[in-house]
Amino acid sequence: MCGIVAGISNKNVLPKLIEGLEHLEYRGYDSAGVAILNGSIKRIRSTGRVTSIKTKVKNSKLEGLIGIGHTRWATHGGVTEENAHPHISNNKIALVHNGIIENYVELKNDQLSKGYSFSSETDTEVIAHAIDFAMKSCNTLISSVQLAIKSFSGSYGLGIISSKYPDQIIAARKGSPLVIGIGKNGNYIASDQMALLSVTKKFIFLEEGDVAEIKIDKISIYDVDGKLIKRPIITSNLK
Repeated sequence: MCGIVAGISNKNVLPKLIEGLEHLEYRGYDSAGVAILNGSIKRIRSTGRVTSIKTKVKNSKLEGLIGIGHTRWATHGGVTEENAHPHISNNKIALVHNGIIENYVELKNDQLSKGYSFSSETDTEVIAHAIDFAMKSCNTLISSVQLAIKSFSGSYGLGIISSKYPDQIIAARKGSPLVIGIGKNGNYIASDQMALLSVTKKFIFLEEGDVAEIKIDKISIYDVDGKLIKRPIITSNLK
């Protein structure tokens, strides 16, 4: 298992990402990484436990109001920094992924023919390129994601940011749990509510096929058919 955490806030979100990753270490921890959107996408990755990425982040003095983070347990590709999430396409898309894209070889070959290059051995990198390619024909980030995921076979929990759309995070779920946390200073997503208990006790649990557009003051959720829907807000009693 791997762990996802992401957030958009009116404060520097990076400390909460690191804190969330520490709570997710039980899901797997051979590598970890974060990406922050601050004008452009800035990424820090490391092999080893979250303490390794925590040290790198502290030394970098990186800050931002929107970002994504991930702890990885290797499936496709070895334990290397290049294989650690987040993965980036054309400096426009950064994402973290739980799950397995079963048709990634087919997708990769198609993307190579379109001029995309690969810097990792993972199945996840094809997701980033697929969304980047979809952005060429779509006029929103969420519609780009909705188009791209139609080509995926397998499972995914996704947290996605884009330098072209710096006011939002997109979350998508198929076969891998994702929860939205509604906080006072912003909104968050994670693969487990335990990662977000320091910022909120109010959660929306995404259902199979859901895709969500998460802004600092608005959350929009679409079901598997692309219909705008509402999911219940649940108050957690966990501490």
